[in-house]
Amino acid sequence: MEIIFILIVMGLLLILLFLLAALGVRIVSPYEKGVVERLGRYQRTAQPGLHIIIPFVDTMRKVDMREQVVDVQPQEVITKDNVVVTVDAIVYYEATDPVKLTYNVADFYNAATKLAQTNLRNVVGETELDEALTSREMINAKLRSVLDDATDKWGVRVVRVEIKRIDPPADVTAAMHRQMKAERDKRAQILDAEGTRAARILQAEGEAEAVRRVADAQRYKLEVEATGQGNAISTVYGAIRDANPDERVIAIQYLDTMKIVADGKASKLFIPYEATAILGALGSIQEIFTGQPGNGSSDGGDGASARKNPPMTMPPAK
Repeated sequence: MEIIFILIVMGLLLILLFLLAALGVRIVSPYEKGVVERLGRYQRTAQPGLHIIIPFVDTMRKVDMREQVVDVQPQEVITKDNVVVTVDAIVYYEATDPVKLTYNVADFYNAATKLAQTNLRNVVGETELDEALTSREMINAKLRSVLDDATDKWGVRVVRVEIKRIDPPADVTAAMHRQMKAERDKRAQILDAEGTRAARILQAEGEAEAVRRVADAQRYKLEVEATGQGNAISTVYGAIRDANPDERVIAIQYLDTMKIVADGKASKLFIPYEATAILGALGSIQEIFTGQPGNGSSDGGDGASARKNPPMTMPPAK
């Protein structure tokens, strides 16, 4: 009986030792850190791994060091221009000091939520509605800086703050839509006017360029014709000068020209100022047709006519 009693006692002692050993073994995960207390006082910070503590004397609180999310509930905020908007935000944070996070704040999640709501109201209340809608990055950065400074004593670092949505009232939203539509209509009209102006300018420039090219072509044509006429006159003048014509040839050309002038289409006939030269050349023309010299004598009335109307000579050219 004594042996059985001793075996039972030893078994109970082994079970008690096993339970004590199980209670004294703590495993800290890689994303955690442990705060070890002995008899209610802070003793040390346990790193990830296996740790042995004294049961019923030491206690360990595990602190999650991963990044956490605080969802700030939507709240109404009055902007600087007295517009009530509904703002919803999210705060991302991570623990940096497990000791401060354990002893400096009782309920960090609730405290972070209230702190975020208060500072969100202050930051958005300092901006106007248009700035709040278009400058979310500025609001996020300012709010993150304020929360990071406030939570530093809690052993927490605010990683970033994101504004999920900013909802203005329905009437303000409708007014913004009308303003946006009016702005887009104005820009469309400006673009249409600029396009019309550019088209007219291009058309006017094209017409001016066409007129300029036509004028250049006409000028070139006149220059070429004038050059050709000048060359022709020079050639004719040179040929006449080389032929050394007498006054008879000139008189015949004079009569041909007079015939063209007096072709019966004109109501008036202008005789050149050198009419005496033409009359003087008639005697030479008569000699050409009669074959008689202008100063000789002959039988009959022709000689008398010749003596009565002696041939006229052309005055020398001045």
